[in-house]
Amino acid sequence: MASETSDRTGTRDGNVGPTGPNARSSASTAAMTAVENAAELSFGAEFDGDVQILSNAQVAVILQMSAQNALVRDEELHDVYKKTQKYVERFNTMKNPEKEHQELVDELDNLQGALTTFRKETESGEEMELHGFEVAALMNLVQIDTMVEEAASLIPSLSRFPESAVDEILDLIRNTMIRIVSYGS
Repeated sequence: MASETSDRTGTRDGNVGPTGPNARSSASTAAMTAVENAAELSFGAEFDGDVQILSNAQVAVILQMSAQNALVRDEELHDVYKKTQKYVERFNTMKNPEKEHQELVDELDNLQGALTTFRKETESGEEMELHGFEVAALMNLVQIDTMVEEAASLIPSLSRFPESAVDEILDLIRNTMIRIVSYGS
């Protein structure tokens, strides 16, 4: 009579799976990936709690200020730093070199605050608000001429809002972009 025994991986079929302290079973890996879905605003444990997600524009301002401080201290910037700065500058739609850093920070913080506190009540009386991911994605992706349909296709989770609410959100962003870009013109 053959007895069923587990091998070192805990399987009964004799297949050798990953072992060691960093090994993950395929079931746990699948469970972890199933948890993260931006369209459903479902993210991993890293995003639970009080997490502030920054937009490219906010990161660009932070990196610019940090780079200026490094120059004053005669410090050299690392390549990764420079590449990150180049990336966020490339995709930063809310910039104006004539504006002081603090003015940009204030405008971006005000926009993020307005989007974070944005509330809309549904027909059933449920209050809806933007997720931090949506706030940053909107700040990163929206252009002055972005339409509701385009915003909803870029950020599928926005489809839970009525079109009028998404248009109201886009107006908040457009107005801020116009203030930032038109400064000093």
